[in-house]
Amino acid sequence: MNKDYEMDMNNENKIISKNIIRDTDVYDLLSKIPAGRVSTYGDLAKALGSPSSSRIVGRILGNNLNPVNVPCHRVVKFDGKLGGYKYGVDKKKDLLEKEGISIVNETVIDNFDNIRFYSQDFRNK
Repeated sequence: MNKDYEMDMNNENKIISKNIIRDTDVYDLLSKIPAGRVSTYGDLAKALGSPSSSRIVGRILGNNLNPVNVPCHRVVKFDGKLGGYKYGVDKKKDLLEKEGISIVNETVIDNFDNIRFYSQDFRNK
């Protein structure tokens, strides 16, 4: 696929920087998140050097053509809520539970802070 995304917007939809985020870079980072751990869209954006590009990361994950090998189900919202998934939230929940992650109230990662794979963790992989 190898698509580039080249915008970084603030809340007023003004371009604040021009960073190129390649889908292949996002997918490479995803492969570093171990089973039983989750990361956030923001953590991925920060690890890519563009902390305000979490929406671009989300858009790239939404276009993931190979979710079996590129485990985008391991990416959740900043607050530990599941967020979306190409094959539905129930499927995402099922995949995470099979990896040993507990979900409370149907959509929230239990013990989120302890199983979160932070942006600095990507450098150590």
